[in-house]
Amino acid sequence: MENTSFLHKVKKNKTLLLMLLPAVLFFFIFSYLPIAGIVVAFKSYNFKGGIFGSPWVGLDNFKFFFMSGQAFIVTRNTVLYNLAFIFVNTVLQIAMAIFLSEIKNKYFKKITQSLMFLPYFISWVIVGVISYNIFSFEHGTFNSVLKFFHIAAIDMYSKPLAWIVIIIIFCAWQGLGYGTVLYLAAIMGIDTEIYEAAEIDGANIFERIRYITLPSLVPTITILTLLAVGTIFRGNFDMFYQIIGNNGTLFNATDVIDTFTVRALLQTNEVGMAAAAGLYQSVFCFITIMVVNTAVKKHDEDNALF
Repeated sequence: MENTSFLHKVKKNKTLLLMLLPAVLFFFIFSYLPIAGIVVAFKSYNFKGGIFGSPWVGLDNFKFFFMSGQAFIVTRNTVLYNLAFIFVNTVLQIAMAIFLSEIKNKYFKKITQSLMFLPYFISWVIVGVISYNIFSFEHGTFNSVLKFFHIAAIDMYSKPLAWIVIIIIFCAWQGLGYGTVLYLAAIMGIDTEIYEAAEIDGANIFERIRYITLPSLVPTITILTLLAVGTIFRGNFDMFYQIIGNNGTLFNATDVIDTFTVRALLQTNEVGMAAAAGLYQSVFCFITIMVVNTAVKKHDEDNALF
């Protein structure tokens, strides 16, 4: 009886299931099948033996990562950068979404949205070039402005702490449009009658934002934050590598697990060590998302991911 009911549901929803199939295949092929490659983290990989024929080395690849002296630094940088990205991006995106929702001129709103969304489609390679042209010591725009005002030029590529702020700014600039659209869609879903009732009761624009808009955005904020926390141990390799490159002077302040791993792989050709670093990231990302989701579930079960 249950089997018949299941087949009946499949037949009834076959169109929806066919629409879902490409996404299921994508994640199965690119996310689930590669899980078998985890064994590389415990092997001394060589091309002759392949993934399953290479000799076992146990936890030696993890020892190499932690004994390098950089494991704590790159882990700290990865986590702190992601926390900064989550906080700064969320605040700016919510603020911009509320700002656009309150604007009545539809042409200004559309033009602003388009201009904000444009950076999302710009490659980090291009952003790296833009960054270099701004902060280059000899010909950069920043130093050209300083020279115009008779101020000594500053070699920004020897100032590690300055790049913490620069990277956060570039990340916020690139993701502002995309995040704003998500929050703006959530705001558009709020019942307009609630705003009208509040306005009749004498609530000004700031009171409506504080007592209606922001509380209504809590579920969206929670879900997006949980999704971001799930990758808190993963650095945006493209962003960090294209903006910083191989400038060793900046590594202590800007190196993340992903850039450290790629450089180590290029220098040593140790695939097992790179796999160990990737497994290290995945395990801690999983633990983090489970802990945070459990905390959210205890506070408000409806806002949890699962």
